[in-house]
Amino acid sequence: MAKYGEGDKRWIVEDRPDGANVHNWHWAETDCLGWSRDLLAKLLNNLTILDGEGNLHLKTKTVDKVDGEAYVNVRKGKIIPGYEISLNLSWEGEAKDGDGKSLLKVDGVVEIPYISDENADEDPEVKISVKDEGPVGRRIKEAMVAKGKPLILEKVRVYVESMAKGGPAKEEIEVKKIAPKSNSTAAVAAAAAKEVAVEKGEAKKESKKGFKTISLTEKFSCRAKDMFEILMDDNRWKGFTQSNAKISKEVGGPISIFDGSVTGSNLELQNGSLIVQKWRFGSWPDGIDSTVRLTLEEPEPGLTVVKLTHTNIPEEDRYGNATVVENTERGWRDLIFQRIRAVFGFGI
Repeated sequence: MAKYGEGDKRWIVEDRPDGANVHNWHWAETDCLGWSRDLLAKLLNNLTILDGEGNLHLKTKTVDKVDGEAYVNVRKGKIIPGYEISLNLSWEGEAKDGDGKSLLKVDGVVEIPYISDENADEDPEVKISVKDEGPVGRRIKEAMVAKGKPLILEKVRVYVESMAKGGPAKEEIEVKKIAPKSNSTAAVAAAAAKEVAVEKGEAKKESKKGFKTISLTEKFSCRAKDMFEILMDDNRWKGFTQSNAKISKEVGGPISIFDGSVTGSNLELQNGSLIVQKWRFGSWPDGIDSTVRLTLEEPEPGLTVVKLTHTNIPEEDRYGNATVVENTERGWRDLIFQRIRAVFGFGI
């Protein structure tokens, strides 16, 4: 993830006299770290977890630290959030006996080491610690894990959804959707409209509006039949991805890779030369399937050229994050092709 303020200056709008960025057509970037600290504090401070149930009292205290980076990019009215943050939250607990007498009061810390836009569809890891590890202290901690963790994750999901909607830039985005009225901004609007027309002409190559295609060509030092076997073998997928995989070798058979994050089926198979599959990511909106086409060519013995065409990829996931295409392409390059080279020694 690029750091805030390091975007290509050719695409970032400079301050201009008329203040116009018509319909958010140009790239605009907003730092959201301070806003993130404020929102997470509002969501997580002073939450009552248990108020006497089982003679236990649990509550959060304050968000003590939010580190990392968070920003929202807006291009052509599309919101592209980016964030990688860690969070520390203090909490307190008390156990009482049946007569209401206090047995133990303890303090603890909730640590969330990694909240990221790349994992927006997954709940982050939550670590809960307590300063007293005696029998009563452990009981209080277990209650915090059982009752407090789900509530904290619920609040984190509110933050993730807020970032997907634009964070602090949301209000500004809505305001800028109003059509410009002055002559000077009308000229800017006309220029933007012209740019829209050009890009629409270029977009004719896309099969559907709101969907994209990835095309990659990669070379490997191996035979085509070996590459085919790797891509169609459960155990080898497990080896180079370090995750669970199940891959049928029959047309129409199911596939499941990356611990079930990607599911689908085989549409067409030609031994040693062609794999066509239906892929669906768990974070995508319901009812959307993409098509993966991998052709394997061997122009000379020991050199295999893999041509990937991945079509019908949605521009946004079910949470409104507009990084689906970017993350999918990075996944093919870094998590599949590069790891095959590294694990099987197929680098050129």
